[in-house]
Amino acid sequence: MPLHPDNEQIRKVIEDWALYRDSARWDEFATVWHSDGWMTATWFQGPFADFIEVSRAAFDAGGQILHFLGGFTCEVAGDRAIAQTKMKIKQRAPVHGTLVDVTCTGRFYDFLARREGRWAIVRRQPIYESDRMDVVDPAASLKLDATVLASFPPGYRHLGYLQEDNGHRVVRDLPGLRGPAVEALYGEGRAWLGGSATPGAVRVDGAS
Repeated sequence: MPLHPDNEQIRKVIEDWALYRDSARWDEFATVWHSDGWMTATWFQGPFADFIEVSRAAFDAGGQILHFLGGFTCEVAGDRAIAQTKMKIKQRAPVHGTLVDVTCTGRFYDFLARREGRWAIVRRQPIYESDRMDVVDPAASLKLDATVLASFPPGYRHLGYLQEDNGHRVVRDLPGLRGPAVEALYGEGRAWLGGSATPGAVRVDGAS
């Protein structure tokens, strides 16, 4: 059975986000957001326009973060929607001088609105479920600081370690597979569909 037209349009917004961002098509990437769009990630929290600028700078400096999408579902209530999309984030960077790949599995949890006939993102909050780190060269060896590693939540433990080793400040209380943070997010999603004035409590820590 084909998706409802709203679901199809929303799914396209989600897919465009990943393709435009990972291919550095920044002008097109801006079209998936509404003007008040807000992005939260392990290493960045702020308006989407600022996220574009820091992402552009990282890409131009040789950074490599890729996004892969899986299953999708959404709830639509009038001109508002909550979408959840299974995803993987893959980042390649050196850790203690050794090149590694970190793969993080989770979901994109998106607050969307239809304004003037156009669906776009108002807030994106990833949910981080599990991750792992692999050395790129099978002959290489790497030892992590166990205390630092344990300071990150299980869902993005290795991703956070890599990002802080590369100079970012990583927040440590983002939603995971279970727990108060993800339950609070689900509550914010229900409130958004019910007509709340804002899409939950966005992070305002700022980029690093």
